[in-house]
Amino acid sequence: MTISRIILLRHGETVWNREGRIQGHLNSPLSAIGIAQAEALAHRLAGESFAALYSSDLGRARETAERIAARTDHRVVLDPALRERNLGILQGLIRAEAQVLHPEIYARYRTFDPDCVIPGGENAQKFIDRVMMAFSAIADQFPGKAVVVVTHGGVLDVLYRHASGLPLHGARTAPLPNAGFNCLVYGVGGRWSLPLWGDVTHLQDPLPGDS
Repeated sequence: MTISRIILLRHGETVWNREGRIQGHLNSPLSAIGIAQAEALAHRLAGESFAALYSSDLGRARETAERIAARTDHRVVLDPALRERNLGILQGLIRAEAQVLHPEIYARYRTFDPDCVIPGGENAQKFIDRVMMAFSAIADQFPGKAVVVVTHGGVLDVLYRHASGLPLHGARTAPLPNAGFNCLVYGVGGRWSLPLWGDVTHLQDPLPGDS
């Protein structure tokens, strides 16, 4: 099997990220910092060669991807399968509120209980299956090539656990910075590996023209 390389990006910071509010399928615009982060990603990717630019169709990922596309001249391919998990009744709540209003559901969500069904939301195992099918399909479509995907923290967490051979349950251990730059390699035997994870060096230097 020819190796495929997926450059994985988390969207830029949103207003709700700053507030500690649970987003799920709800939309929150990029903050001023998030816009700068998206532009920094675009600047970094201008020096990369890749075959396609995919994005979740949720607003925060789409805006990040569109800022990249404006620099790289790629068309953004929107895919709902790349969305964050639907978190039902937890969506829109500040985390402290969710812990008080829905303590059992919130605790099971935080430990990524695969049997947890959040009322109005998405079963954890179905979410995992959706994510893995989406990325396997992208890798199979572009054998031997690089593809950029803009997505969400929950999606990245699933991929990190899978590629690292970690349990799918338990609290998150992977760093998931906004606008983080990650590399996922799909190779022989359908095996996934992570040669680069959580890189934010592009956020540390001013963009050209900045003072």
